[in-house]
Amino acid sequence: MTFYTLKYIVEHRSEDQLTLTILMLIALGAMLIFAILYIHDRFATRYRDLGIIALLFLLLFAGTQYQKYLKINNQRSQTTQIVPFIKSVAKDEEVPTSDVLVNSEILQDGMIVRIESKNIDYQLHLSTDNNTYTLSQAHVIDHRVEVKN
Repeated sequence: MTFYTLKYIVEHRSEDQLTLTILMLIALGAMLIFAILYIHDRFATRYRDLGIIALLFLLLFAGTQYQKYLKINNQRSQTTQIVPFIKSVAKDEEVPTSDVLVNSEILQDGMIVRIESKNIDYQLHLSTDNNTYTLSQAHVIDHRVEVKN
C-alpha cells in the first residue's frame, strides 16, 4: 500500500507537458514551412497536403494539452481539499503534519489515514458536503507500506 505525506501532495504535480509542448512547436513549425512552400509554388500540392497533416497534428496535440490542463486543474482543486484535512487530523491527534499519512492524493470517503508516530490506521468517513468527517480505527491486512515523501 502506498501512503503520501503532506509535503509530497503539495509539491507533486503531474506536469510532464514539455514533450507535448515540443511536439506542438514542431507541428506548428512544419505547418508554417509547408504553408510558405505552398505559397511559393502553388502547383506543388504536396506542400498543401503536408501542411494540412501538420495542422491536424497540431490540433491533436493542442487537444491533448487541453485535456491535461483540465485534469491538472481538477487535481489541484482536490489537493486543496486534502491539505486542510491533513492539518486538521494532525491538530486533533496532536501530532506534527509530517506524521499524518494518507493513501490517496485526493480527499475521498473510505481512504486510509495513518498516524505514523502512533502506528494507528483509520478509515475516513466524510459527510456529504465534505465539511465534517469521522475516523474509525482500521486494520490493514498488508503491513508493507511505501511512503512517498
